[in-house]
Amino acid sequence: MAVEHKKGILLESGTNELEIVEFSIGKNKFGINVIKVKEIINPVSIIQVPHAHRNVEGIIELRGEVLPVVNVAAALGFPPSESPEQDKFIVAEFNKQKIVFHVHSVTQIHRISWDQIEKPSEMYQGPDSQIIGVIKLNGEMILLLDFEKIVVEINPETGINVQQVKKLGKRERSNKRLVVAEDSPLLRKLLHDTLTEAGFEYIEFFENGRDALSYLEGLIQDGKNVTEEVQLIITDIEMPQMDGHHLTKRIKNNTELAKVPVVIFSSLITDDLRHKGKMVGADAQVSKPEIAELVLLIDQLA
Repeated sequence: MAVEHKKGILLESGTNELEIVEFSIGKNKFGINVIKVKEIINPVSIIQVPHAHRNVEGIIELRGEVLPVVNVAAALGFPPSESPEQDKFIVAEFNKQKIVFHVHSVTQIHRISWDQIEKPSEMYQGPDSQIIGVIKLNGEMILLLDFEKIVVEINPETGINVQQVKKLGKRERSNKRLVVAEDSPLLRKLLHDTLTEAGFEYIEFFENGRDALSYLEGLIQDGKNVTEEVQLIITDIEMPQMDGHHLTKRIKNNTELAKVPVVIFSSLITDDLRHKGKMVGADAQVSKPEIAELVLLIDQLA
């Protein structure tokens, strides 16, 4: 099942909508953003690799490319498939890499709004959770998985690396004020540590676009000069309640806020998807995990 039709969907950018591919592991339903999915195929022969990570089944060749296969059930601590003949491989691309996710079945595609996605409660999320959102649909719950976290656990090199910033050399302390919208607790901490290392002391973090926009609009209501209070906004794309494209669009459509530069920092920045950020008026776009590039852009724009 190729997901080719996706190029035609959601052509308008910043609508705060997404499409998810629903798949299952055992009796549990999960979702992945269609934007990340290249195609869905039936399982093919896997070559096992000695001493690979426990969640990596091995490698496959797909049209001349050698791709790693991640066993999603193993990554989530779930038992293996009861009917492996119905299993599927989801070929995904993000963070500038292609990966195959082995799941138990793929059911359908849903078009939903980000405000239908609830942030997981801290009661069951915890620091090791791989869930970024909960979708209630037709009396059932679909859990939106944090695929970046699953991959970083396998290969930490794909994550944000403070060493990249250290390579930029000794940096002066900066009094620039930054606003960051990022839903992942892990990434908020990494961004805090790396941006602090880069000399930025004044950073306001928000868990989603809606909270960040609320803060920015609050500055206007309080009669403050927004450009004095905030010199740059950094936003992820995938966030419950309000995604980064919609946040950027709302900022750029507001005469008071439009002067503040917006940088989209996301694993979804690819050649195919860069136009979406341009359509909503983003000043720059950087693919995770290129934190050094982000820091240099802040210097340039703020």
